[in-house]
Amino acid sequence: MCRSIKNLFNFDPPTTPDEIHAASLQFVRKISGFQKPSKANERAFHAAIQEISAICTRLLESLETNAPPKNREEEAAKAKARASARR
Repeated sequence: MCRSIKNLFNFDPPTTPDEIHAASLQFVRKISGFQKPSKANERAFHAAIQEISAICTRLLESLETNAPPKNREEEAAKAKARASARR
């Protein structure tokens, strides 16, 4: 899938609405094939982002885990290391 869609569950501090929106935007861009929709498709594009954001928020709020929350800086460093290994 999209490398720019990040894992959003079980972080301290918790995932923000902006992070959920960004992931939803990337998802809609990926499946629609549009970076920016035409005027004719703009309403459907933005409605999809809103709906997916709401669904993701409900999902993240309903998930449970016994694992300790992940540290954002440590996870970012791991992702950076994986990215450089791919090059």
